Amino acid sequence: MFSLNNILYFQAGLGAIANIVLLFFYTIIILCHRSKPMDMISCQLTFIHIMLFLTGGHAWLTDFFVSLNIGNDFICKATAYINRVMRGLSICITCLLSVFQAVTISPNTSLLAKFKHKLKKYMISSFFYFWSFNLSFSINRIIYTGAYTNVSETSQLKVIKYCSLFPMNYIIRGLILTMTTLRDVFLVGVMLTTSTYMVIILFRHQRQCKHLHSINHLRASPEKRATHTILLLVVFFVVMYWVDFIISSTSVLLWMYDPVILTVQKFVMNAYPTITPLVQISSDKRISMMLKNMQK
Repeated sequence: MFSLNNILYFQAGLGAIANIVLLFFYTIIILCHRSKPMDMISCQLTFIHIMLFLTGGHAWLTDFFVSLNIGNDFICKATAYINRVMRGLSICITCLLSVFQAVTISPNTSLLAKFKHKLKKYMISSFFYFWSFNLSFSINRIIYTGAYTNVSETSQLKVIKYCSLFPMNYIIRGLILTMTTLRDVFLVGVMLTTSTYMVIILFRHQRQCKHLHSINHLRASPEKRATHTILLLVVFFVVMYWVDFIISSTSVLLWMYDPVILTVQKFVMNAYPTITPLVQISSDKRISMMLKNMQK
């Protein structure tokens, strides 16, 4: 168990540092360079991932707040609520990233082409809607999360050192799980649909380029690199998200959290926020250029 916690701390440290570095570069790109709508989405996703690591229920963070004489109950409610909002935003913004990239690379003859020039407008509207929805949807975490007490231990579901989930009515529990499942199934369905669409476009493009003997142009295409990166991230996200969802849903339904299973769930939950910045930093040529300029 000790070694599992050490792996978890290493993963959280690596993920937090990688996301902070990526946020720094995206801020420079947005403020000082000619940015794209995709940069704004990636920047927001990076901020969400940093918040996920900060509110992920790590004992050292909780101990830090306790040392500041901040009440355990407030800490538990605040961190649980923010973490749940950020988890919801993570799937929403990843879905938005996939949709926008599909629109960006769509041929001018397709139905999606007419949305290309309005991406910035739709992006701002989408941000507002996603934040409003998740802030209101996750309000139950404030009600049913609090400081862990030794009183009636069997009725509380201890999730971290100081915090636990309070018992809730079976109907409320089922309703929350159903609404969460419907949201996630819809968003994952959209991601898989747009990913399939992008794969078809790339396949057609590659076939045309082979016919025209211009493979080098295809390999050098920034749109192709960006699409490959997003496809990789979407597939990885879908796998990790559903593994995490199955573990957490089963634990809440059975009202039982094994410490080892909880640690494994945290590792799975943090896998996507850790891998994403590393993939984006390595695949974005602009970041590579800035790193080279900084070295000089």
